[in-house]
Amino acid sequence: MRVLGLMSGTSADGVDAVLAEFRGPPRRPRWRLLSRATVPYPHDLHLRLIAAGQGQSIQAADVIELGEALTEVQAAAARACDPAGNAELVGCHGQTLWHRPPQDARRGSSWQLLQAPLLAQLLQRPVVFDFRAADLALGGQGAPLVPAADAALLPAIGGWRALLNLGGIANLTLLPPQAGPDRGAAVQGWDCGPANTLLDLAAAQFSGGERRFDAGGAWAAQGQVDEPLVQLWLREPYLQQAPPKSTGRELYGQMDLERRLEELELAARRRNQPLEPADALATLTAFTAAVVAQDLARGPAVLELLVAGGGARNTTLITALRRRCRGLQLRPLAELGIGDSDREALAFALLAWWHQRGVSGSLPSVTGAAKPAVLGVCARPTR
Repeated sequence: MRVLGLMSGTSADGVDAVLAEFRGPPRRPRWRLLSRATVPYPHDLHLRLIAAGQGQSIQAADVIELGEALTEVQAAAARACDPAGNAELVGCHGQTLWHRPPQDARRGSSWQLLQAPLLAQLLQRPVVFDFRAADLALGGQGAPLVPAADAALLPAIGGWRALLNLGGIANLTLLPPQAGPDRGAAVQGWDCGPANTLLDLAAAQFSGGERRFDAGGAWAAQGQVDEPLVQLWLREPYLQQAPPKSTGRELYGQMDLERRLEELELAARRRNQPLEPADALATLTAFTAAVVAQDLARGPAVLELLVAGGGARNTTLITALRRRCRGLQLRPLAELGIGDSDREALAFALLAWWHQRGVSGSLPSVTGAAKPAVLGVCARPTR
């Protein structure tokens, strides 16, 4: 079956689309990636999504218009990826506006903005959406959902294999080895902490809105890392919390950036120096790498780290990861045929295929849910 996957992550910079073909056993399907496309959000839409995702007050009428505009970009990405309309099914994540993980006795909740019936009508294809709700209803985090797809699509190797997505948030998947005492171990996965959210917000702030991100990490490469602050930040509660855990812009957004910049400025003042934007970006970049390295050090020994997401193109961040994650092989996931921007869109294509076949798509070992669940709701077009 040919399935379109559409993904827009925490960075809210646009829509990644893939057209994939799945055949055979659901848990180990034969698959091909047929085409890909990326369509950026218009700048105004990007800014409105970021504002809404950070808790800015918004009128109900504006939510409707925001959802409609976002859905039209999703449709444009689908058409760019599959102009001939070969897909039989679409899996669309939508845009997360707010994620509330479970806490104490309170269940979690998550809001992915999308007008799915409109998207189904625009594409004249059934659309599977709202992938997180079933897991959340079962007491899970509702995230991350990609580890189940990683386990299905990628072969095991001789030791633990880790996959790192550097989107708005950094998240890890740990796949058990093909042989040895850990062969039957459960897949692991969790959200580590910030990746591009703080970096993008800082680049926009320091450039007066002229830059949406630090391309290639070139700006950060000009600065000096405040290592004592990095080590202090690593002791924060979320970063010390054991999985299952998930997070997003509600924790690592503009308010969090402002706090960190104040701490950086105070540290610079103690050295009788002004805070240079390059130093702030260098420290935030090093912090992301340090968070990932700290999490990897707590788990089983990993042989290989495969990196994807927009942050995989940040040379300064990758260099920091190599320095802090010594003892393992770090390489791009693209070497296995899944490009930097393909992995999550491919995962939601697979989750949609699983939904269509009635196959569970969640892993309680990752999300902490009471049991696995078939994920998503299907909207069908009116013909």
